Amino acid sequence: MTKTPRIFASLAAVAMLAGCVGGGTADVPVQPAGIEPLPTMADDGLAERKPDLCKASTYANYVGQPGAVIPTLGITKDYRVVEFRGIEPQEYDPNRIVFRLDGAGLISGVDCG
Repeated sequence: MTKTPRIFASLAAVAMLAGCVGGGTADVPVQPAGIEPLPTMADDGLAERKPDLCKASTYANYVGQPGAVIPTLGITKDYRVVEFRGIEPQEYDPNRIVFRLDGAGLISGVDCG
């Protein structure tokens, strides 16, 4: 006799879940006229950044060198050194060269930012 309430409870749960499943067409959002669409994943805003405006590629041959060599390079424009797991301010400057160091203090990457 104890199995009967369990069976009815299970059937009731299945019936309630079946009511949640939609069988119709999905609603498609419509963009109101005169409003700019929101950026999508393909348009995340980073595409506007110039990939090498700061000419970081000219310093790519220093990857693997100790970070202590950076001040001796004679860089005349703004640059930043980001330590391994260090805190990096989030303001973006496409003309600034960014040297990234690894855990051993070696230059692991050079980019703009």
